[in-house]
Amino acid sequence: VQLVESGGGAVQAGGSLRLSCAASGLIFSNTAMAWFRQAPEKEREFVAAISRSGGNTDYADSVKGRFAISRDNAKNTVYLQMNSLKPEDTAAYYCAAARAYAIAGVTTNDYTYWGQGTQVTVSS
Repeated sequence: VQLVESGGGAVQAGGSLRLSCAASGLIFSNTAMAWFRQAPEKEREFVAAISRSGGNTDYADSVKGRFAISRDNAKNTVYLQMNSLKPEDTAAYYCAAARAYAIAGVTTNDYTYWGQGTQVTVSS
């Protein structure tokens, strides 16, 4: 299984970024997906999750109303649209895939496969 994130970068506060995660080596439509992030010297934290069909999503309170997770099962890709970015959103963002048919959980233990991460830096 391979998860490859892209779309990170540096942006000013209030700006937007769209992260993408291309998955291979799994049956994407059978797999719940999520985004996590990790700031320096902090634990990895949940950001957003999406069910296999895309019909159900979940968000951390800190990003509700600003971030949106979506997926395109035809392209084996999950996205994270990030708007109204804040300096505290600065972190490495990781794409995660659950085992086949598992639910879209909110902890790192709910996910089996991880991408290498993409850096998001928000300046004030």
